[in-house]
Amino acid sequence: MEKLSASWRTSFYSILACLLIALSFFQYRNWSIPHNRPLVVTTWDAFGYYAYLPSFFIYKDAKSLSWIDSVDRKYHVTGGDGWQAEKLKNGNYTFKYLGGVALMQMPLFFVGHWFAQLFHYPQDGFSPPYQYAISYGAILYCLLGLLILRRTLLSYFNDVIVALTLLLIALATNLMQYAADDNGQSHVYIFLLYAIILAASHAWHKKPKALLALIIGYIVGLATMSRPTEAIMFLIPLLWNTNGKSVALGKWQLVRRNQSHIYIALLGGILGILPQLIYWKYSTGSFIYDVGSKWVFLNPWFRVLFGWEKGWFIYTPITIFFVIGLFFLKKFPFKNAILWFCVLNIWIIISWDDWRYGGSYSTRALVQSYPVFAFAFAAFLNQVFLGRWRYVALPVGIFLVLINIFQTKQYHLNILHYNDMNRRYYGRIFLNPNPQPEDMSLLDNNDFLYDEWNFEKEKFILLTKDTTVIVKPQLPTLIATQPIKIEGGDWIKIETIIESQSELWNSYWVVVLKSKNSSKVARARLSNPLVQAKKKNRYALYMQVPQGFDQAQLSVFITASSPFSGYVYQTGITLFKKKEG
Repeated sequence: MEKLSASWRTSFYSILACLLIALSFFQYRNWSIPHNRPLVVTTWDAFGYYAYLPSFFIYKDAKSLSWIDSVDRKYHVTGGDGWQAEKLKNGNYTFKYLGGVALMQMPLFFVGHWFAQLFHYPQDGFSPPYQYAISYGAILYCLLGLLILRRTLLSYFNDVIVALTLLLIALATNLMQYAADDNGQSHVYIFLLYAIILAASHAWHKKPKALLALIIGYIVGLATMSRPTEAIMFLIPLLWNTNGKSVALGKWQLVRRNQSHIYIALLGGILGILPQLIYWKYSTGSFIYDVGSKWVFLNPWFRVLFGWEKGWFIYTPITIFFVIGLFFLKKFPFKNAILWFCVLNIWIIISWDDWRYGGSYSTRALVQSYPVFAFAFAAFLNQVFLGRWRYVALPVGIFLVLINIFQTKQYHLNILHYNDMNRRYYGRIFLNPNPQPEDMSLLDNNDFLYDEWNFEKEKFILLTKDTTVIVKPQLPTLIATQPIKIEGGDWIKIETIIESQSELWNSYWVVVLKSKNSSKVARARLSNPLVQAKKKNRYALYMQVPQGFDQAQLSVFITASSPFSGYVYQTGITLFKKKEG
């Protein structure tokens, strides 16, 4: 350590800080898992990427996949009906997820396999040693990506700018979520590939070598074999050093002098995708297989960036400066490579038909490309720190880090929902350490009375005795009904206390307000982050009375998609009338 020059110690220590925080996030996630449930990160999408490894190296069965059912009963990895693999006309199954991530996870898999044998765990590919090997390994891959990225950035920016860039990308974005928590997904592995392609592109243009050309081609192929859309990373080496006519002329002269490197890079690309082609030939009988993605390039989903569901700029607002940084690339040789990649990458991401990208914190499909955005962000920070704006940038950066850490913990607790966020609900939970059942109702209900103090209150109790409830699937069960006298513009608040003896997933309590000629319905899910199993849980929601209502019947139901049993202890109504004057 004594040999390290002071010129890069700051950014090096910033990466170590990121590692420690990532480990703390992982431990936080681990502690939040109930003691009777083991850590399983290879589930849902992550299972789709990982399943190649136990298929080939443990069960020797990558066609019939007969082992999945028994593994799923024990570890609950598929999240459903095994949609990660598709049955073909030839009777075989083939994985719908590509195998590049599995290749990168392979060393971690064998470490877990060895530890499972050493400590007498089942060598089944899913017992705790495998899960911890994948989890800690993903954090180390992220650290390695940051170290490689740091070295490349230092060729263009000073140490302080590089340190700030790395810290803010790691701590003020959703990168840490996918490095430390959802780290069985593909993002952190491809993050490393982007760091490598940037470093290799920079190094080749500085001193062309055949080995660098081979690495560039192989990384593009491997990334494509991980997620096909990552194939556009070829734009990085292609457009590097094309900023201006004279620079571009020098670049293409360099390419002509090393023309053989083009063929070497193509060979590397073929080697990168070859394992996937061989697997498809093995399982489907053809070297090419359509995994079934759908794109809408002429009508992209801009809500991926701006939407309240999981918008990139909404939930990780520091990414706004990633895009602003694209306007500060003019003087850098990598301008065209970074600019064109970032613009086209964003357009591709927002054009996928399944724009929600499954459960996620912010837009997870952009996480892996953060090393590329890092160059634009560093250019922005470099410009900001030339003047007085630095005194604003530092507190803003700290604030954005704190917001991200707070929201990441909310995401772990499912307060910040993985799929159903909306503007009203986000407004209630934003930096709110103690959200209430009324806030939770906004996941499903649009009405909320923000100024109760401006209203007169009168309370009616609908149920005063304990009631046992048994709900049949898809059939609403009446809990209580009460005639009430109301006027248009009044508000009512309905509260109930329920203790469940069965699964709450996809169960709701529903309020129906019905007058002679019309009705209004509101509902709230019974499963929310405040609920404790087999405990008395309070639920509440607001409903504004529409104009034209006077005498009305208010009814409360429970609905469920699977058999539901529990107790309703009390249900009450509070009527709010606007104060006179």
